[in-house]
Amino acid sequence: VVLDIDVQVGRTGALTPVARLKPVFVGGVTVTNATLHNEDEIRRKNIFIGDTVIVRRAGDVIPEVVASIPELRPENARAFTMPRACPVCGSAVERLEDEAATRCTGGLFCAAQRKQSITHAAGRKALDIEGLGEKLVDQLVESGRVQSLADLFTLNVLELSAYERMGRKSAENLIQAIDKARRPALERLLFALGIRHVGETTARDL
Repeated sequence: VVLDIDVQVGRTGALTPVARLKPVFVGGVTVTNATLHNEDEIRRKNIFIGDTVIVRRAGDVIPEVVASIPELRPENARAFTMPRACPVCGSAVERLEDEAATRCTGGLFCAAQRKQSITHAAGRKALDIEGLGEKLVDQLVESGRVQSLADLFTLNVLELSAYERMGRKSAENLIQAIDKARRPALERLLFALGIRHVGETTARDL
């Protein structure tokens, strides 16, 4: 049962509707969230908030809603509408004619895009900054200390130690990992910048 539909904002600003489900057991796992991809998919699959739906684990990883069961639709079910403003930063959203995705126009002003872009840059295939997990990135962005990727390289052990679940030793290890990332191979840096349509292969080609 779809209890609600939330919207998550990704690294490129894409707004992804996510179904909040009444817990259901699928393929050995209890599922409470499932992706709905985009607004067109919701219309095509005729999914309303309150619907009973069929869920599967796509590629055995991310659960997705396959279809709704209209005959089980309650009277108080309601249609989903994409927000006119970003749910995170309040910036206007836009949808280009040739794209399925609706995007936040806030860029790095948007905390969600900032968090995602920094997490992406720290990833193993990019700058490979070990110890910089999502929870810490959230704290660094929310405190206003990290506004851009460049700010990571100005952090020090003392201030990092003050963050939740960061002891002195963890802070020292992270600073070492950040120092190691100061001179990456150019292809890794290009990939780390998170430019739309520039994946690993394109970065290497460039």
